[in-house]
Amino acid sequence: MNTPTFDINKTDTPCYVTEECYLKRNCEILKSVQDMTGCKILLAQKAFSMYSTYPLISGYLSGTTASGLYEARLGYEYFGNETHVFSPAYTDKEINELVKYAGHFVFNSIRQFALHRDAVKDKHCLIRVNPRFSTQEGHEIYDPCAPGSRLGQTLASFEEDIKRYGKEILDEIDGLHFHTLCEQNSDDLKRTAKEVEVQFGKYLDKMSVINFGGGHHITRDDYDIDTLVEVINHFKNEYGLEVYLEPGEAVALNAGFLVTTVLDVIDGKVNGEDDIAILDASAACHMPDVLEMPYRPVIIQPNGNIAGEKGERAVTVRLGGNTCLAGDVIGDYSFDEPLKPGDRLVLCDMSIYSMVKNNTFNGMALPSIYYNTSLGMREIREFSYEDFRCRL
Repeated sequence: MNTPTFDINKTDTPCYVTEECYLKRNCEILKSVQDMTGCKILLAQKAFSMYSTYPLISGYLSGTTASGLYEARLGYEYFGNETHVFSPAYTDKEINELVKYAGHFVFNSIRQFALHRDAVKDKHCLIRVNPRFSTQEGHEIYDPCAPGSRLGQTLASFEEDIKRYGKEILDEIDGLHFHTLCEQNSDDLKRTAKEVEVQFGKYLDKMSVINFGGGHHITRDDYDIDTLVEVINHFKNEYGLEVYLEPGEAVALNAGFLVTTVLDVIDGKVNGEDDIAILDASAACHMPDVLEMPYRPVIIQPNGNIAGEKGERAVTVRLGGNTCLAGDVIGDYSFDEPLKPGDRLVLCDMSIYSMVKNNTFNGMALPSIYYNTSLGMREIREFSYEDFRCRL
């Protein structure tokens, strides 16, 4: 776990702070994988789109991948290198705009490709496949292989489309894409890649590219990079394929924080319950993954103490956001001493899936964004009423 290198009492709250030193460490690990294998690693902007950091990241990675038009344009304009895009379905208007920015298109089916083949005839085109091989537990909302998934073609669907459009259509397709992981290690990639090979391997000799998608926690301390290298090299050597990976979390994993202030503390003793601290940060508005994943962030106090689990320390406190949503609760944490209004807390690993997913429900202000570099702390953006109003 990384800890803040800045003075948490010298920022406005709530605010996100991304640390250059931790971002750089992650990028160095990712570049080492590229150097060892010759693969290309892309930043998946759906997890982290803080484009003020792109000048740093672009020096290490091969490009960006997008889930829609605006992300693709952002990557093209601020990151450079290669720009890839995937969407479950493209509109004619969208794809005619996307061709200005993206050089690589991933289609959700051969049928989708056939609908837009004229618009992308000069681009690299891949088909997303779904091996129906799930390695996840407890995160069905993030499992593309869950029953009824709309993401990617099964083998039966893939081959049905080949019959419909003719085998010649494969000559226009550069490769296959699969994305089945979420915050997982390379053992799950190895098992999934084997299943993809069993099902779709007979088509790979006709192709030049394979994309392993995202969900690879490559920069996590316990990640097995040797196995990742083994899988990449197998597809390169066996089929002569160029291999892409597109992690989002791994790029900014543990590289940022959300600093918040305690506004009020409700005394729980009168109700026979634990105290409740109301923060100026909201789970629902500022860190939706806390509710959706669900994700329990590590919390650090200004003295460096790390908050414990419920009942682990002397005082247990429920931390809640300042909205009207009853379920706007970050979690139950324990501390050595009671919290009081004005206390600051730092929530860890808050660069990913926070800025890209936040919202202004209840008219809540968005947290300011800071970037802490070797040159000092820099405020990137402060949000105002106009940012709320203009969305409506």
